[in-house]
Amino acid sequence: MTKTETKNILVYIEVAEGAPVKVSTEILAPARAIADQKDGQVIAAVIGSGIGDAAAKVAGLGADKVIAVDDAAYADYNLDAYADVLAQLIEKEKPEAVFIGGTQDGKDIAPKLAAALQTGCASDVVATALDDGGNIVFTCPLYSGTILTDMVIADARPQIATLRSGAFKKLEDAEAGEVVAETITVADDAIKATIKESVKEITEAVNLEDAEIIVSGGRGMGSAENFKLVEELAEVLGGVVGATRPAIEDGWVPRNHQVGQSGKIVAPKLYIACGISGATQHLSGITGSDYIVAINKDEDAPIFSVANVGIVGNALKVLPVMIEEARKIKAQ
Repeated sequence: MTKTETKNILVYIEVAEGAPVKVSTEILAPARAIADQKDGQVIAAVIGSGIGDAAAKVAGLGADKVIAVDDAAYADYNLDAYADVLAQLIEKEKPEAVFIGGTQDGKDIAPKLAAALQTGCASDVVATALDDGGNIVFTCPLYSGTILTDMVIADARPQIATLRSGAFKKLEDAEAGEVVAETITVADDAIKATIKESVKEITEAVNLEDAEIIVSGGRGMGSAENFKLVEELAEVLGGVVGATRPAIEDGWVPRNHQVGQSGKIVAPKLYIACGISGATQHLSGITGSDYIVAINKDEDAPIFSVANVGIVGNALKVLPVMIEEARKIKAQ
């Protein structure tokens, strides 16, 4: 595939429980921006079984065309099968680039596609632009987010990239596109592994990526008993509980609450950090937040460098006051 025959942007839409995942809807925005500059189209690909509603929703979020590959054979995610379907769509549509949400599945499928198509792959992209040569410039964080670097895939096409959740905002009032059903068959020899049984771990359901308010606690909370203040404030505010890795490792809260480079990348409207010093691994996971409030007794804590409001004080004394005031406001 050459540069002269490509101009559209293909977006892989990941579906969970019948609905497109948040990051997949977000990355339609940079795809739309790039496609408009190149006088191209945004083509979304939805794969699965019973995905009609998900495809219709995506059509109203900035895609010119939504290709729905709806087949019982794709009811369960299979890396080999989904990658093969996408490779066939890429061969047919000849896109300039393929955008994939930076989920666990997305981070698996992107490099597999890049290897199969002999092209480049940018990972954890937080911004996109076009250079003077018409190449997409992918801005990616390195060293746990301490620096940003620009990456260009100069010659190979399509350019493939995983984009970070929360780095982009969904399009508002986008024009509705069309949904096109397509049948794609994957050859038996393309499937290297099959799923015999899926066992779902019974844990508390936590959706940090979609939460509008997150209250997180770190090692500075001191103990599991003290950490209950974080949970109480989250409950009063109608938010979700987050935690740093040390709090997880000490057993104060389950691992699915972890926020940061090795946990969940989040972008809530409000993020309250309680007793969190601000290691780079954690900061890189919260920079997409609209508003950050930090509580720490160390005035030199790195968390204050990204906070909109900083409270220098002991979280064990500050949180009860915040909880009381929040209750008063809700009672009005």
